[in-house]
Amino acid sequence: MGKLLSINLLQRVLVAVVGIPLLLLVIRAGGDFFFAFFLLLALLATYEFHRLASHRAHPPALWLMLLSTVLLQGDFYYGLVEPWVAFLLAVMLLFLLELFMTAGSPLLNLGSALAGLLYVNLSFGALLRLRMEPMNGTGEAMVLLMFISIWATDISAYFGGSLAGGKLIRRKLFPRHSPHKTWEGFFFGVAGSVAAAFAFSSFVPSLTRETALLAGALIGLFSPAGDLIESMFKRDAGVKDSSALIPGHGGVLDRFDTVMFVAPFVYLLTR
Repeated sequence: MGKLLSINLLQRVLVAVVGIPLLLLVIRAGGDFFFAFFLLLALLATYEFHRLASHRAHPPALWLMLLSTVLLQGDFYYGLVEPWVAFLLAVMLLFLLELFMTAGSPLLNLGSALAGLLYVNLSFGALLRLRMEPMNGTGEAMVLLMFISIWATDISAYFGGSLAGGKLIRRKLFPRHSPHKTWEGFFFGVAGSVAAAFAFSSFVPSLTRETALLAGALIGLFSPAGDLIESMFKRDAGVKDSSALIPGHGGVLDRFDTVMFVAPFVYLLTR
């Protein structure tokens, strides 16, 4: 067991050493580079969600869901039509295709398909629009702030919750979906996110202190929900990880679940 934990920790460290600089480079580059990178992640997330849904329902063919993701993400980036129009067309197409399905329950099939369509594409679409947001050049800063605050939330929640657990009665946050999350860790996470946002704003003059603090608070409050929601999906499907794509981390949904849930809130804040 100890050897397995050491291997897992080594894999996590190696992924972080390679992944974090790559992510920062992508955020800094923006444009087509940013779009291509996160389109790839959106496609992988769609594949993983389709895999989870297939344990409980009969969603549409994988190629159709992947094609829908390409078209929806392309629309978010290139702005061919209003996003709500693109989503409406995709939803109506799924309803029509369900008429030809012979397996499973239409309610379950459509429910899983629509959940995946919205969950993945609204999340990554909001992230694309956030990076494209002019805001006097602070679109890049807001994306960086989001990732830094999410990391600060995770680290503060983990170490703060562990520290408090040794001295206080650890109160479970959502034991049904995640037995390890506690209210103590939650409050430490919020404090860590706000502190990180405050520190970040000190180095970015174009980002107002008020905006940074509000974003930090929102990220700290909603970050745990992203992880809990993805855990809920995995538990319902009866799997431990969404995939084994990222060594030591699981899949794209496992690694970016918090980013996916938080991105729409941060984008709305900028609007």
